[in-house]
Amino acid sequence: MRALVQRVSAASVRVDGVVVARITPPPAGHGLLVLVGVTHTDDAAKAALLAKKVWTMRILEDEQSAADLDAPILVASQFTLMADTRRGRRPSWSAAAPRPVAEPLVESFTDALRQLGATVDTGVFGEHMQIDLVNDGPVTLLIDV
Repeated sequence: MRALVQRVSAASVRVDGVVVARITPPPAGHGLLVLVGVTHTDDAAKAALLAKKVWTMRILEDEQSAADLDAPILVASQFTLMADTRRGRRPSWSAAAPRPVAEPLVESFTDALRQLGATVDTGVFGEHMQIDLVNDGPVTLLIDV
């Protein structure tokens, strides 16, 4: 699994012009926007490991984690994180898991975050989403497990 994690001061997801998910950290606070990609060999154990890593990664103010600050997290699936761009000009999506594999694992990742104590909101799997965010820092990390 792969996650692109951005430290944000606000983030929301719209589908067909309607806001379906939103995080608004407390004043002067931070949250995380997490875009998640799944490949064929991923499983629930990797989803749980990735969730723990995201929850405890010390990327917020004063080297604190989302767990330390109880920072909200917005999760959206993004199969394009698994793109292979090494050859040519057209990305290959063959490493991205199909929906029957990927959707339950994104849900497993989100459930694992909640079990750790995170306040989580989510986009809509498989939908064309528009994500609005205020990247804070900017801080953006790519995490693979």
